Amino acid sequence: MLSQAFAYKCWSDRRALDAIAQIDRVRFPGEFAFALQQLNHLVIVEDLFRARLSGEADPHPATNTDAVPGLDELRERLLTSGQWYVEQLAALAPAQAKEIIRFRFTDGRSGSLTREEMFFHILNHATYHRGSIARALDQAGVAHPADTYTVFVHATQPARREG
Repeated sequence: MLSQAFAYKCWSDRRALDAIAQIDRVRFPGEFAFALQQLNHLVIVEDLFRARLSGEADPHPATNTDAVPGLDELRERLLTSGQWYVEQLAALAPAQAKEIIRFRFTDGRSGSLTREEMFFHILNHATYHRGSIARALDQAGVAHPADTYTVFVHATQPARREG
C-alpha cells in the first residue's frame, strides 16, 4: 500500500506544482510566495527524513529557510525527492520496514520512528501542506486540483470506474 501511496504522492505533487505555476505573480505575490514557502518546507523535510533513512547527517539546520528558491528549483527537488522515496520503498525488505531509527529533530528534541512510519510521515506531511497550498490557489483564483486518493486511482486506472 505504501508503494501505491507514494505513486499517489508524486501524482499529487505534480498537479500542485502545475497549479502553482498558474498563479498570477503580479496580482497575487503573497499567495505565490506562500506556495513557494510551503514547497520549500516540504522539500527540506523530505531531505531531512531521506538523510535519516540513509543514516546520514541532517542536511538542514531547520525546516525552512529565509531565502526561498524559485519554482523551477523547488519543482525539480520535490519530484526528485518523490522518485527517491518510490525507489527506496521498492527496495525495502519487510524486516527493514519495522526497524526503528533514532534521530534528533531540528529543534534538538529526540525522536524515533520505524522506517515505515517515516515513509508514512512524508506522505501525510505532503498532504497537509498541499491543502495549505490549495487555500493560496483559491485566494489567487487558480482552481486547485482535486488530489484525493480516489481521484488518483480512477485517473490512473480508469477501468475501475466500470461497473
